[in-house]
Amino acid sequence: MSPPAPRLRRALPVLTTALAALLCALAPLPAAADAPAAADGSADTAPADTAPAVGDGPADWTARPAGGGADRDARPYVYLEGTPGTALQDRLAVTNPGRAPLTVRLRSGGRAGAWIGFAADTVTVPARTRAEVPLALTVPPDAVPGDASGEVVADDGDEEVRVPVRVRIGGPTLAALTVEDVEISGGTIRYALVNRGNAMLEPRLAVRADGMFGTLLDRPERPLPLELAPGRRVERTEPWPDAPALDAVTVRLRVTAPGGARDEAEASATYIPVAPAVGGGLLVLGGLALLGSGAYRRRRTRRGDPEPPGAESAGDRQPTTETRPLVKAGPLVKAGAES
Repeated sequence: MSPPAPRLRRALPVLTTALAALLCALAPLPAAADAPAAADGSADTAPADTAPAVGDGPADWTARPAGGGADRDARPYVYLEGTPGTALQDRLAVTNPGRAPLTVRLRSGGRAGAWIGFAADTVTVPARTRAEVPLALTVPPDAVPGDASGEVVADDGDEEVRVPVRVRIGGPTLAALTVEDVEISGGTIRYALVNRGNAMLEPRLAVRADGMFGTLLDRPERPLPLELAPGRRVERTEPWPDAPALDAVTVRLRVTAPGGARDEAEASATYIPVAPAVGGGLLVLGGLALLGSGAYRRRRTRRGDPEPPGAESAGDRQPTTETRPLVKAGPLVKAGAES
């Protein structure tokens, strides 16, 4: 008989343990009291309504990049290009459709936001009026070529409006992306993406999972709904609702981005059905003990060690006149007494 394939040999301990657990699960269990609600919040209950964060809801007024002509919605963010040491200019439009004057305070945030200065930090806009506030962005002389991001925040004391800012710094760019810290937890795959270059990236992800007997999951490359700024790290999850109940799997993630960025990472996990706490644990331990005992007997027989006195019965007594070699991959066959 030919030896089993390597994949099948790896599968034998998992299948043996799972079989013991399933046999124990068939045994009747005493009735238990109703289980209390999960302490970790995993019960299927909707969370209480919470108030939205400041700036989440629509404001009565607007702030956006100033556009040319009547098309004021053509620019969803402030976009500027320049080389290190360059001073760039733009304008922010604040529209007040109300019947009373509106006073807003302006500030900036993020890497590119630290380079922004306003003509005035506080602006009062009359009723039914649109005002444009000049802003200047100075690229530091030692800025690394590539993309930088930030934001401009307008605040009237009750609500905030955030306007994204993107800056393309002239010079050679490097697109570099890594996928890290891949973990498998039940039906969820966790991972992190890190932009190691100096260019804004739009990552794409492909997922593949292989089990002991073939491919379990093969999701082709698709774009992710995010833009990764240079130096930014994002932790994400990938759902796997049809994860196996019994298998040893290896999950591989491949990420790419325009500009030649590419990386791969993998993680492994073993899925075993959970048996009842007491009986299942005892049965699994017993099964493992039996397996260990059988392996020990085979090893000892192969080495030709004699059996302890009184250890063998009449039906298991081996012939004393000759020595028979044991086939490595075949089952153990007990030899009866010679007639």
